[in-house]
Amino acid sequence: MAQDVLCEVQNCEYWGEGNYCEADRIYVVSRADERTTEQADTDCKTFRPKH
Repeated sequence: MAQDVLCEVQNCEYWGEGNYCEADRIYVVSRADERTTEQADTDCKTFRPKH
């Protein structure tokens, strides 16, 4: 399992200093068919806007 998950989305609730994701879990889904070969076809469902 990844120890250090990097994220550049500064308006996410889980974004931390140094571009580290501070979420306990990460949930990534495919926007395409069951199998995708393109990074652009994936979404991070862990994202929550920072208030």
